[in-house]
Amino acid sequence: MAASVCSYHASPLHSLNLPHHQQPPHSTIPMMARNRGLNRQQRRTAVVRCSVGIEDFIGGDLVKFDLGKWLSDVEEHKALAIYCPHEGGYEGRYFTRLRYQGYQFLDLSARGLGDPETTLTKVHPVCPAHVGKQPIARWYFPPEVDYRLSQLPTNAKGLVVWILEAKVLSKAELQFLALLPALRPKVRVIAECGNWRKFMWRPLKETAGLQATEEA
Repeated sequence: MAASVCSYHASPLHSLNLPHHQQPPHSTIPMMARNRGLNRQQRRTAVVRCSVGIEDFIGGDLVKFDLGKWLSDVEEHKALAIYCPHEGGYEGRYFTRLRYQGYQFLDLSARGLGDPETTLTKVHPVCPAHVGKQPIARWYFPPEVDYRLSQLPTNAKGLVVWILEAKVLSKAELQFLALLPALRPKVRVIAECGNWRKFMWRPLKETAGLQATEEA
């Protein structure tokens, strides 16, 4: 609760640029943000008058009422774009719930991934680092997704390809990731495409622009 109060003090309401339906009611604004000339006791009273939610009593990081919808959307859309809070940590709850369902994970960073189609589904070359004295060598690695699928336990439900920092990928690369479950039916794709004030997600096809193309 103290952190939310500090955010009000640092960011006045007129600078938040929130839609009308997302703006907090006037009664929840600390008196300190409206009147800078308050003494210490008055400031404490203003802090107490801030609104609190159920997550302040039972732990907002433990209670996630949308986990059921998360699982159903993963199975329905098979490729999701997620948007996490800047402070991080919230996505771990959704990660763990998929692991409880029997999924194995392949964590990759979009930075340095190269061409996703080549890296994930084809034999691809990798040049190891050198210090200028050794000859430039080239090593060939098997497809990341196909190799992991071949190593899945018999009781595994599938493979989740979790792409970190996917916001640096181009639209064409996101489109391939959105279509990857169609090429590999046991694969699910979760791409971290940006940040938001709370953990949210939507089909990766919408982010990549594929859904609009299909409807047209």
